[in-house]
Amino acid sequence: MAQTVNVNFRMDLDLKKSMEKICSDMGMSMTTAFTIFAKKVTNERRIPFEISADPFYSESNMAYLNEVISKIKKGTANLSEHDLIEKEQ
Repeated sequence: MAQTVNVNFRMDLDLKKSMEKICSDMGMSMTTAFTIFAKKVTNERRIPFEISADPFYSESNMAYLNEVISKIKKGTANLSEHDLIEKEQ
C-alpha cells in the first residue's frame, strides 16, 4: 500500500463548507475529491478543466465600474433603463 501524507492549504471557509456538502452529496470526502483531481493532473499532465480569466474582472471593466460607482455616489450618473435583449436558441 502506498504511503500517505497530509497536505495542508488555506481556503475560504464558505467555499470549504460548500465543497464538503457537494462532495458528501456525491458520496465522497474532500480528501477523495482532491485525490481524484491530483491523479487526473498527474496522468494527463494538465489541469483537467479550462481556466480562463473572467472578462468582468478585467482592468478596463473594473475602472469603468469604479467610475460609474463614483458618479452614482456624487449624484452625477446618467443612468437609464434598458431593454432586455433575448437571444434566440
